[in-house]
Amino acid sequence: MHLLSAAAAGGADVEEAVDLDQSPGEILVLSAADTELACLARARAACEVPLPSLRLANLLKLSHPYSVDLYVEKTVRRARFVLLRLLGGRSYWAYGLEQIASACGEEGIPLLVLPGDDKPDPELARLTTVDREVADRVWAYLTHGGLANAEHCLRYLASLLGRELDWREPVPLPPAGVWLPDRGLLEIEAVAASWQRDRPAVPVLFYRALYASGDLAPVEALVRALDDRGLAPLPVFVTSLKDPAARAPLEALLDTVPPALVLNATAFASASPGDSAGGPLARFDAPVLQLVFAGRDRESWQADPQGLGPRDLAMQVALPEVDGRILSRAVAFKELAEIDPATECPLMHYRPLDDRIAFVAELAAAWVRLARTPRAERRIALVLANYPSRDGRIANGVGLDTPESCVGVLRALAAAGYRVEGIPPDGDALLAALRAGPTNRPGTLAERAIRIRLPLADYRSWFATLPEELRARLLDRWGPPEEDPQVADGAFALALLPLGNLVVGIQPARGYQIDPVRSYHSPDLLPPHGYLAFYCWLREVWGCHAVVHLGKHGNLEWLPGKALALSRDCLPEVALGPLPHLYPFIVNDPGEGSQAKRRAGAVILDHLTPPMTRAESYGTLRELERLVDEYWEASQLDPRRMEPLAEEIALTSRRLGLDRDLGLEIGEDATAWLQTLDNHLCELKELQ
Repeated sequence: MHLLSAAAAGGADVEEAVDLDQSPGEILVLSAADTELACLARARAACEVPLPSLRLANLLKLSHPYSVDLYVEKTVRRARFVLLRLLGGRSYWAYGLEQIASACGEEGIPLLVLPGDDKPDPELARLTTVDREVADRVWAYLTHGGLANAEHCLRYLASLLGRELDWREPVPLPPAGVWLPDRGLLEIEAVAASWQRDRPAVPVLFYRALYASGDLAPVEALVRALDDRGLAPLPVFVTSLKDPAARAPLEALLDTVPPALVLNATAFASASPGDSAGGPLARFDAPVLQLVFAGRDRESWQADPQGLGPRDLAMQVALPEVDGRILSRAVAFKELAEIDPATECPLMHYRPLDDRIAFVAELAAAWVRLARTPRAERRIALVLANYPSRDGRIANGVGLDTPESCVGVLRALAAAGYRVEGIPPDGDALLAALRAGPTNRPGTLAERAIRIRLPLADYRSWFATLPEELRARLLDRWGPPEEDPQVADGAFALALLPLGNLVVGIQPARGYQIDPVRSYHSPDLLPPHGYLAFYCWLREVWGCHAVVHLGKHGNLEWLPGKALALSRDCLPEVALGPLPHLYPFIVNDPGEGSQAKRRAGAVILDHLTPPMTRAESYGTLRELERLVDEYWEASQLDPRRMEPLAEEIALTSRRLGLDRDLGLEIGEDATAWLQTLDNHLCELKELQ
């Protein structure tokens, strides 16, 4: 494959013109599914009789029109049979489909266009030039999947070209099944009958296509990691969580083996529009952690501040959020297994990333630990926002009487059996107790009552476990830990109020000697040592079971790092780690709530807006806010739109005089001045 134009920066799913440089073959198969291509290549290699020459290609490599034109001229026009599998309908690959259909028509080449799933598509069927019987049989081979069906599909296609080869009809694979690394495929009924209940069951759901193609390394790695942490992994493949034939045996299995937690690696939403039940997993009363098997390689993920490309964001993050799944991490990435010389196709497989597998296993174990710990023994932290970092702005959740709500939560927890001691009588008393201890107000530590400390030696031991490059950046920005203003007498003074097995804390500021408003949402400002010490104590010293950030919004989800699919040196993960995270949040701001879900694994608990009126945006300011929101959305889903949107935002800002009012230095680097503008618009609309 030859790259014909430079890729856009950022590693997103952008179009590149490439020449696949494939020589012609008699049978040509194009598909967007790497698992399908790998299975066909393995089947061709395993076949004991000679087959017509076969060429396989991933149509996602042909997203640029020039790439399509080259491929049509070099390869398609000299084929004897073209098979195209297209997920998403005609519009998904309109130009490529049009050019291939035109070339096949001109050359008299049989063309079979099939949906990429098991749902009929009349529009694709109209482009097919082979008999309906042929189309249905080939579709069945590919839909059922597996090595045997792939081999007989190739034998059948060879017979259509005049080869006298035996072939058999498609044989269905089970729509759902249990696969264990040391035992292979097991019937669900047998597993349900023999399951040992001595450890918490954690089903790991993944696509049947991975089983059919043998691409199971990530599943095997997850099974080992869960087993090492005292959990009982139960790997289950399904065609789809929307497929009734797969849902029925899965639900029967989970009725017999109640899950403590579910790890789900299937994409899309399982709930249908109007389905109040929330999909097949909702009734089992267990958290569902969403895994990402990324459609890009590890290097692209590491280099890209977005973390995932638009395709993965839509299918593996945004749509699963409809089901209420908790986003965890990307645990596996595409990797070149080999370039198959017989089919001239790069065969891809998933490679698990050990530290991401370990993080997800720790997160799963933490959620199970929370559920299995008696309520009286659970340690819960309620963390209150402080924006800007002044004592008069402690517990300032938007649209929420946060101090009074916090007292109400403490009372409810005590009534539910949690060990809560010394609950303040009301919100004012809570604030007074918090202000008596350390706060984010600079220069006042000497006059505060310090209740909880983290010795510098303990912090340094934890700090030494962080990635070396990250430690260097933190030391370069903030100096050694002992210079942090929250340090007194050899220990960090933490803004925490102990109340039995609960603590109420003031979330630390993003830094000191900085503008607290401009820095709150900064994507670049590293947190100081005192910030990290706060969360270090909760996790490593106190043994916190769960963190509740009470009210929109804190600053943890705005710390530097990837937009989603975080790595080990992304600061939200460094601070919070694999802790269960709950977040009461105002219902009318799903955008900022998504930030907490995607970057901090938060379970958002919506609360209603209060009976008051916010200033909100209006007129041209509302239009400007819409453009800014569209810009940030485009940065993840369609980077090509960022430049024209930035130009329109700049023009509108100048027309309103906001460039003068805010001192915006509008230039080529849009990120900096757009961040300032976004902060200003948020401040305006949230005035009450």
